[in-house]
Amino acid sequence: RPYTLDYVRGLMTDWVELHGDRAFADDAAVVAGLARFESESLAVVGHQKGRDTRDRLFRNFGQPRPDGYRKALRIMKIAEKFGLPVVSFIDTPGAYPGIDAEERGQAPWPAKY
Repeated sequence: RPYTLDYVRGLMTDWVELHGDRAFADDAAVVAGLARFESESLAVVGHQKGRDTRDRLFRNFGQPRPDGYRKALRIMKIAEKFGLPVVSFIDTPGAYPGIDAEERGQAPWPAKY
């Protein structure tokens, strides 16, 4: 089945992937960047799970860490600044549940109901 980068390669041109969250690291489970679709510039954010075992391990099976969420937010802020639409491809089993994710701010605010 297709993942984010498959859609980008098949539908868009001038793809420029942006890496990192500018705070800690780059999360390979989230891909983000700028592209053109039918001559319209736009921002793209999506999950990437990987096709083989090596790629799935590299992409953490599509489970984002806090770095990935911050990267997505960074790209969305860039899109807002330049008035670009955002296209998102969401396909994830959920956030990474590891201790390191909690230590880096997976849930920085208390839940309010």
